[in-house]
Amino acid sequence: MAGGGKTQKLTEEHAKEARIEIIPLIDVIFFLLATFVLFTLSLNRIQSIPINLPQAVPPRPNQNDDDKPITLQVSDSGNYYWNQELITMAEVKYRLSKYVEEPNPRVLLTSDDLAKYGETIKILDAVRDAGIKQVSFETVYRPTGR
Repeated sequence: MAGGGKTQKLTEEHAKEARIEIIPLIDVIFFLLATFVLFTLSLNRIQSIPINLPQAVPPRPNQNDDDKPITLQVSDSGNYYWNQELITMAEVKYRLSKYVEEPNPRVLLTSDDLAKYGETIKILDAVRDAGIKQVSFETVYRPTGR
């Protein structure tokens, strides 16, 4: 049994090499903990304003022509259209004051691609001054006067 002594030495050496060091493991865990703590402390609180978003409702199939909103359009040259009829700003205000007496006054506001922002706001202010609460904005392109 000449080889018996060597085997015993090898197993003792391997037993010493197979040790798990706990100190570096604690260092890594502490580093991860510190990183997550600092990260969560650096997060900002998001402040928001509560708003009530409208719910999507499918259109009613049998809608009367009387119940359709009027269309106010602003062109790029500063002209105003009331349901495809060219009118002035004074006429817009007068017609809105009469239209508000309808049972369900609604306005669809649209403008050309090149229309000035200020002219559109003037129409919106006139609608608001008339007391009409239901105002919609058309977001698709519509040629002038249509």
